[in-house]
Amino acid sequence: MAQLRQDADPGEAGLDAKALDRLDEYLVRFVDEGRLPGFLVSLARGGRVAHLTTHGMRDVAAGLPVESDTVWRIYSMTKPVTAVAVLMLAEEGRLALDDPLERHLPAFAGPRVYVSGSGEEITTRPAAGPILIRHLLTHTAGLTFGFYCSHPVDALYRAAGLASSVPPGADLAETMDVYASLPLQFDPGTQWNYSVASNILGRVVEVVSGQPLDTFFAERILGPLGMTDTAFHVTDEQAGRLAELYGQTDAGGIEPIPGLPVHGRPRFLSGSGGLVSTAHDMHRFMELLRRRGELDGTRLLTPAAVDLMTRNHLPGNADVRSYGSRPAHDDPCNDGVGFGLGVSVVIDPTRTQAPSGLGMYGWSGVATTTFWVDPGRDLTLQFMTQVRPKTSLKIFPELKRLVHEAVTD
Repeated sequence: MAQLRQDADPGEAGLDAKALDRLDEYLVRFVDEGRLPGFLVSLARGGRVAHLTTHGMRDVAAGLPVESDTVWRIYSMTKPVTAVAVLMLAEEGRLALDDPLERHLPAFAGPRVYVSGSGEEITTRPAAGPILIRHLLTHTAGLTFGFYCSHPVDALYRAAGLASSVPPGADLAETMDVYASLPLQFDPGTQWNYSVASNILGRVVEVVSGQPLDTFFAERILGPLGMTDTAFHVTDEQAGRLAELYGQTDAGGIEPIPGLPVHGRPRFLSGSGGLVSTAHDMHRFMELLRRRGELDGTRLLTPAAVDLMTRNHLPGNADVRSYGSRPAHDDPCNDGVGFGLGVSVVIDPTRTQAPSGLGMYGWSGVATTTFWVDPGRDLTLQFMTQVRPKTSLKIFPELKRLVHEAVTD
């Protein structure tokens, strides 16, 4: 077990202490108002942690506080880890980003695209081209999530038992057959739609490497980086440090809800959202990216691979809002934000909802966790809590503004 610790003075790191106080005060209000149980926020420059605050409870009923070694369900922050795994295999020559998916998963041969209708009365046509590995990494494959409820294909996902993206009781290989049986919303490469793509990438990693996804992660990424508290399940030692998961009530408060089952190795290893982690471990992962593929003498990726991962891949340098499959992504928070390989990337800071540096990249999880790396300011940030909101808590834009105000050089 390793704990994240502050190891730099804010002023020496080019951060304004009073602005950091305002950042903490902003987040504490969410706890005082009963909208969050507790939180952890850390800010580092040049790899040194210059601000670290924990506040509130990881388990309200048990009276257990948030601590620096609290274990969090990071959900979709798993996706960048999966992207790193794919890029490692690509650099080893074991797959290519322009490989057709069917080369590794034959069930996805001959994809079809939705044309019209609903339910059993739908019309489809052959896709204009195959799904490529890069389409999965950029969420442009034509796949979707059942919970969107905005397109007839979303309804087909729910009818196939994919309301939560996974058929009950299925493993990763079995789930691929269900995904492959469903039509795409659009031709691969023609729109952006956040989807189950990273689960498919997880299965690609298994097939190409010949290892279960959790084994590949542990042996090739997590172990070498010293991310000893990150896995698809918690150990007996970690269980007491795991934060309770909460949901938002109709009144805007919080209540405990069932979380991702992490006590014991899950049957389904989700490359989209299956990991638990800690602040120490996420700092290590952010450092790998900030240092362009190397950390403490361990190199997982070349600088060129990290540069490729963290630049916009949407055609014409489009942002997510303009290239997104509407209405799911027609949101002002997507203005000026493109998408790389497993991470969002700021492409136009003048249009973003909150102050952001050009090239800033990262991703968030459904339980209101987030991280980002800002290369221009040599800055990394992570925010951890455990609330699945019914509507957005709108924490992140203000968090970005307050961090922006704190940087003095």
